[in-house]
Amino acid sequence: MPRQHPSERQPAPVRPRRPGRRRWGRWAAGSLSFAVLATSCGGWAVLNGIGSSLDRVDAIGGGPDRPADDGAETFLVVGTDEREGIPESTLKDVLHAGGESCHCTDTMMVVQLSADRGRATVVSVPRDSYVDIPAHQDPATGKQVAASKGKINAAYGMGGAPLAVRTVEQNTGLRIDHYVEVNFLAFVSTVDALGGVEVCTAKPLEDDYSGLDLPAGTTRLDGAQALRYVRARHVDGSSDLGRMHRQQKFLAQLLHRASSGDTLLDPAKLTGVLDTVLRSVKVDKGLGNAELLEFASRLKDLSAANADFATVPLAEVDHQVAGWGSTVLWDEKGAAALFEAVRAGRPLTGAGGPVSSASPSPSPVAGTVPPGEVRVQVLNGAGVQGLGFRVDAELRKAGFATTGMPSNAPGGGTGATRTVIRYDPRWDESVKTLAAALPDAELESVPGLGATFQVVAGSGYRGPSGEGGAAGPSATAAATAGASATAGPSAVAGAESGSEIGCP
Repeated sequence: MPRQHPSERQPAPVRPRRPGRRRWGRWAAGSLSFAVLATSCGGWAVLNGIGSSLDRVDAIGGGPDRPADDGAETFLVVGTDEREGIPESTLKDVLHAGGESCHCTDTMMVVQLSADRGRATVVSVPRDSYVDIPAHQDPATGKQVAASKGKINAAYGMGGAPLAVRTVEQNTGLRIDHYVEVNFLAFVSTVDALGGVEVCTAKPLEDDYSGLDLPAGTTRLDGAQALRYVRARHVDGSSDLGRMHRQQKFLAQLLHRASSGDTLLDPAKLTGVLDTVLRSVKVDKGLGNAELLEFASRLKDLSAANADFATVPLAEVDHQVAGWGSTVLWDEKGAAALFEAVRAGRPLTGAGGPVSSASPSPSPVAGTVPPGEVRVQVLNGAGVQGLGFRVDAELRKAGFATTGMPSNAPGGGTGATRTVIRYDPRWDESVKTLAAALPDAELESVPGLGATFQVVAGSGYRGPSGEGGAAGPSATAAATAGASATAGPSAVAGAESGSEIGCP
């Protein structure tokens, strides 16, 4: 008779992995299901019945060049554009996923459970990241392919899950222990099995390409609606960067729902969710039933509040490469600092957690457009480490709709002294609000720029509340600290906790 696990292992609402968009829902649900089922006499029976149907792939290889084991449990969660088995009418009319599928990863996240079981870390990896791709064997021809550079999402098509894992390991220095792959249908089915997930937005979100049409406020999304929300890339000028931030917000809300919703406390409903999850994903061969139950037990104390979210810091968002087109380049120093923190198991938002700070002085508002309706992309034009994240955080705190993902200005972002606000003259009323918040900034009219304003921060930057000086010649440390004004001393620039990015 299967061993019964101690009753002290109570259901845990945790879901660290969220493939960017669709795998989020499913995996979160799965972990919760595992946790509850593991406490019951039938837990093993259910897993043995459903777990045997899991589609397993040989994704984790060996070799002496792999990163060292750091004691944590690290997953690579990918979302693919696979549409097999989904009727064309459903793809077109319900999911708004037209066109041909690509044999590539559409979303990629590194999800780590800390060695002490107390925290989860989720790092989004831009799919167009221009990285080193290891030497590998072409699965179609069997020929050896030399190491090269290319977009990280192409590694999957070039060598399947094993090459995707090796590429992530080589470029992040993180050891990947397990692999989870999710497609469109899996994401939709899991969100529906959970009864939907609430998301919130300060302004309406519309994207004709994905079919997203979301009113301002809080809305409960079903599976198809949730897929549109996490896939949307044309809501504003932030494209993939804004999409990744919405995916993180969705995962935070999913974790919140998992930890507070009564649906997941109902064993019968949990069994249904578990069945949906396990029949819809692909996992590595090392993730057996025993490992699934052990994983569930490690999640019982996890919630959105102790999950940190971050995106790989970027130096350039439109780096043109022959044969690859537009790619994104990582900020080498920022990325190294992020992955070192993850490798060391440090909370990205500060070891001491959030600390209180005085309420900011209200920023002056001119014109008729409130800050919440002014979309802003921050670019670091001074070359000071952390300045972009600091400016983004201060503008967001002042009420502006920042992308949350600043990057360096074209050319590496060095040498600029004065802060510049770049704007499309069609949005001449909105720019008044932004200019009032940054009175020292120079205005630059850029016809065709679109609805997203660009703030190119110079070394003389002064924030909405009038502070300045942190961008001076030898102020790198001050700027980095300022990037997370509400976080503890060891915070990583740009990282946020699940409670910060979720709905109020």
